[in-house]
This record gives sequence, C-alpha cells and structure tokens, in this order.
Amino acid sequence: MQTYIIRRFILIIPTLLLASFLVFSVIRLVPGSAVDVMVSRLDQRQGTTEGQRELIMKELGLDVPIYVQYGRWIGDIVLHGSLGRSMWEQTSVSEEIFKRFPITLELVVLGLATALLISFPIGIYSAIRQDTIGDYIARSFAIACIAVPFFWVGTLVIVFPSIWWGWTPPILYTNFVDNPIENLKQVILPAVIMGMVLSGVNMRMMRTMMLEVLRQDYIRTAWAKGLRERVIVMRHALRSALIPVITILGLQIPVLIGGTVIIEQIFVLPGLGSLLVGSAFSRDYTTLSGVVFILAIAILITNLIVDLTYGFLDPRVRYQ
Repeated sequence: MQTYIIRRFILIIPTLLLASFLVFSVIRLVPGSAVDVMVSRLDQRQGTTEGQRELIMKELGLDVPIYVQYGRWIGDIVLHGSLGRSMWEQTSVSEEIFKRFPITLELVVLGLATALLISFPIGIYSAIRQDTIGDYIARSFAIACIAVPFFWVGTLVIVFPSIWWGWTPPILYTNFVDNPIENLKQVILPAVIMGMVLSGVNMRMMRTMMLEVLRQDYIRTAWAKGLRERVIVMRHALRSALIPVITILGLQIPVLIGGTVIIEQIFVLPGLGSLLVGSAFSRDYTTLSGVVFILAIAILITNLIVDLTYGFLDPRVRYQ
C-alpha cells in the first residue's frame, strides 16, 4: 500500500500543474484585465496616463509573457511555499487562504455528514422494505432532493422566514473557537441544505446496491441460518453495498466544494468561495490562482482517501 500511496502522490504533481496552468491562463482571457480595473478606478479619482498604466503593469508583473508569469508563480510555491501577494491589497495570499479555509472546511464536513446521515438510513430502509409505502415515500424524497437546486432552497430559507416571522440567519460570522454555538447557528443551515441536495443521489445508489446484495446467495444462507435482520443487513450486506456508494460520494466531493462558492455568497460566509468570487470580479489573478490551487489539492487528496477506503470495506481489494 505504501508504494501505491507514493505513486498516487507523484501523480498529483502533474495534475496540479495542469490545473493551475489552465486556471492561470483562462482567467487572463476574460475581458477586462486587473490593470483595466485599476486604471478605471484611478480615472474616476485623478486620471491616468499611459506611463502610469505601464508602471502598474510592471509593478504587478504583468509586463512579461504569461509563461514567465506562471514560472515565477510556480517558483515561489516550490522554493518559498508562497502563493504570492494579492494584486489589490498586497497581502499574503497564503495567509488569506488559510484564514478562510477552516470556514469552507467546516461547511463541507457538515454538509457531507448531513448527506450521510440522511441517505444511508433512508436508503437501507427503502431497500429492506421494498415496494412498501415507506419505500415510495423515501424514493419520492430522494427524487425531490436531486431535482431541487440548493441555491434556490437557500434563497427561500432566507427570504420567506424574514417575511413571515422577521427572522434571518446571523450575518456577522463568529469563529468556532470563539463561540461554537453562534458559529453553528450560522453554518448549520447552509450545510444541511447542501447535504440534503447531495443525499438524493446517495439514497438512490444505497437502495440499488442493497437490493442487489440482499439477493446474493450468501445473504439467503444467512437468512436460512436464522440470523436476525439487523445482523444480516449491517454486518453482511452493508459493507458489500458501500463500495459503489463511496465511489459516488467521492465524485460528489468536488461538487460539494464547488457549491460552497454559491452558498457562501447567499449566507455571507467569509470562506474560500467568497474569496474566489471576489478575486474573480476584481481580476486578482494571484489570489484566484492560489484558491484554485488549494482546492485542487483538497480534491485530489480526498479522492485518494476514497480509493484507500475500498481496501477497508473489501479485503479482496489490493493495491499492489
């Protein structure tokens, strides 16, 4: 397994390089550069000249070809562990990212936990009570979760309670270390909304795989031996059914991380999603590239963890 893990970590390097270069290049193709935004703001206050424009480009390092800019940026990461400095605030991008990363991580973890707590019990119940009223209700709920977009639900949760009861979620963010209760009041609602939307696919997959496993010969043998239903389902059937579900769950992690970009805007959470949107609007290339780089690392490591989970669930899986 050690060889497998080392090989996977080595493969992460070219993937990160490709992803970072694509983002580094594509953002510069968007109409309106960072220099244009800065010049337009200066024009409104004091006016600018062509010489000032060239000076701004030189100070930001945008006066050289894009491959030179990329080489400098990657060089800072490899040699100094630095993601550069913000083009607007001249603050450390690394410090800003790691200050906001725990907020997004908390949102993702709570959303994932919500999805698992909803999808696993309901999916298992729907399988062992196939074609009953409970099964039909569970399947309808799963389809509803798949069909309803979370940003629409998030908007409704904010708008209607404020109209009907005069209540809105807390706007000022409170750090979990400072006040866990106030922090959860702000984070739990968007996390539950995201988790409910993700749980629909997992419910359907859990039900399908459990039905397939419950029809296997060794499960029939367990029934014939007189084992209790809970033992058969939890000890014998569940582990075999989990591998495809974990695969789907691994594919949903990037969706969950991407969803934080929208949900953080709706619920005013100062996480990486808000930083990503703000840097995109202001054409802060350095900050945007740094955020995407960190998110890409998180997704790749998560996929590796998901792959390693297969060996725990099924002893037949080997990594040689």
